[in-house]
Amino acid sequence: MAQVSVSEKIEKNSLISGLEFDERRLTAGQTVSSPVLEKMIMEGGIDFYNYLRWIGLSEQPNIMVLTSMRQYYYDHNDLKNIGVLINMKKLNQVTHLESFIHTLFRLLPYQSAFVGCFCNPGEERSEMACERSVKFFNGFRTAGCRAGRSLTRISVANMLNNNGFILKDMTDINGLAYFWAQNNRRLGG
Repeated sequence: MAQVSVSEKIEKNSLISGLEFDERRLTAGQTVSSPVLEKMIMEGGIDFYNYLRWIGLSEQPNIMVLTSMRQYYYDHNDLKNIGVLINMKKLNQVTHLESFIHTLFRLLPYQSAFVGCFCNPGEERSEMACERSVKFFNGFRTAGCRAGRSLTRISVANMLNNNGFILKDMTDINGLAYFWAQNNRRLGG
């Protein structure tokens, strides 16, 4: 198994509540030995990896990554032993988002972590500038923040809470809001 070197830094970000970002926890030159996390990084998930390291979940066993590049279908047996589920697809681009989150609540084990991201409306200004620069592609729409539904920190926090998750952290990294939620479904619930 090849090891991937991680040396990118995350700028200090604002939080809804919870942890305070500490850049010292992200030391340059660390290696990734998990094949799941290594594949995630290769598919463009360096910010996910840095976020996982920062919140202390990168060394957890039973990590599953749902990439934004491939579509997979999982049932209860596939998810019953998952400790951390990482959804790399932006929530803004998930069709039937409420149903998706509720299904995860029902299928993931009690106290398992759900980690994902979404576009911040406050960051759309830089996205609109980017779209203007590709205006010559008649009708082209980027897959950035403007594609999909508009979400805010409060709407995502409420959606997670209303579907049985406890929001542990929400942090802005490079124009996206990353979140960590914990499943609060008890047995028989």
